[in-house]
Amino acid sequence: MTGPAQAGLYTSPAAQPAVSYLSLLRTNRNFRLLYMGQTISQLGDWFNAVAVFALLLDLTGSATAVAWMLIVQFLPVAVVGPLAGVVVDRVNRRRLMIVTDLVRGCLVLVLLVVRRPDQVWIAYVVMAFIVGAQGFFEPARTATIPNVTSAEQLMPANALSSATWSAMLALGASIGGLVTAVAGRNIAFIVNAASFIASAFFIARTRYDARPVASPRPTGLLALMGITDLIEGVRYVRQRPHVAALMLVKAGWGLAGGVLLLLTIFGQRVFPVGDGSAAGIGVLYGARGVGAGLGPIAMRWLLGQQPRRLRSSIGPAYFVVGVFYMALAVAPTLWVAALCVLLAHFGGSILWVFSTVLLQLEVPDCFRGRVFATELALVTLMSSASSYWTGHQLDRAGWSPRALAFTLGGMFCVPGVLWLMIQARWKETAPAAPPPPATTPAAEDGLLESRVG
Repeated sequence: MTGPAQAGLYTSPAAQPAVSYLSLLRTNRNFRLLYMGQTISQLGDWFNAVAVFALLLDLTGSATAVAWMLIVQFLPVAVVGPLAGVVVDRVNRRRLMIVTDLVRGCLVLVLLVVRRPDQVWIAYVVMAFIVGAQGFFEPARTATIPNVTSAEQLMPANALSSATWSAMLALGASIGGLVTAVAGRNIAFIVNAASFIASAFFIARTRYDARPVASPRPTGLLALMGITDLIEGVRYVRQRPHVAALMLVKAGWGLAGGVLLLLTIFGQRVFPVGDGSAAGIGVLYGARGVGAGLGPIAMRWLLGQQPRRLRSSIGPAYFVVGVFYMALAVAPTLWVAALCVLLAHFGGSILWVFSTVLLQLEVPDCFRGRVFATELALVTLMSSASSYWTGHQLDRAGWSPRALAFTLGGMFCVPGVLWLMIQARWKETAPAAPPPPATTPAAEDGLLESRVG
């Protein structure tokens, strides 16, 4: 099934009946299978995340060690991003997702051998390869959703995917913290490996045309290396400032992405539970998941799914994140801290889901892989830099976790102000659509409703 949720074929959701989440899962087999694979895989991911962070803290006791792991979980995506975008736009996306799932399932088992401080380097290397594979998987999955959904299903599909990611974060982090504390880290690693295999199984059962929209392929050495495709993608974005602005929304969040390191440090140092660090980390990561799940669902219910309304929610969402991370700085107890984290990520999920939906509606299929891979690379670069700075300030500069929470919360307001300025300029001007590139049919180069209002 190739869904009509493609740029140029999109019609305003205001004119279409709302699709319920249950109806979407019941009637759309391909999305249901993709969703089931996502659910199981992400549950394992969060078991794994808590176990890895606890492993590093227990073996090294260093916030910088955790900061470097966060960087390792971000940076490989930025490194493989340009190549991943070209690959996603050229190969069968279903096969690509299956292969990357199987590779990650095998790699995560290597973490079972890490038992001493002198073996910590193995965890970094393994996670770097796992995340590198994820750099191919995620753009392929995001680019696939418009191909297996209709236009009216696109917003609920993304909201449901985000809510599921968040629910698995809440469930996986909370249960993963408990399991790690009670049964040990190895069980969490085994659960994650099994989840990748299960994800590959469900994706293999989907039936749709997984090949990107065909376009003429240039010949020569540059084309063979993927350089021509990269240049073509850069040209596409450069001619469309509104696409570039949407691609930077998540990077704006990454500017203060060091807050994710702070969740680990708050769980270990500020609000420890018992003798270990896993339980406190699990509570805060669980709160992050609950907030991220509620955000897009609640805002879809309040605002509907018109592109103009999605776009106008992005600026205020930055401020919601910033205000509640600043509130985290003065939280007196673990449960108040968890509430602050929940509300902050309520806003953060709006940034993530709404910018994704707007890009899926605007960008034609033959460019989606490159656009989403580049977007992912940008946010990972920003988050890596922010995580490094946060770890350095904690371990070397003597900053307290509370002072850093307040500072990073304030930093979220910067992209919020910039987006409001972009929004005002967007309303003042209605840029004409530039001619489509030679490789893209003009019918696919549609404009969002928001560009003319």
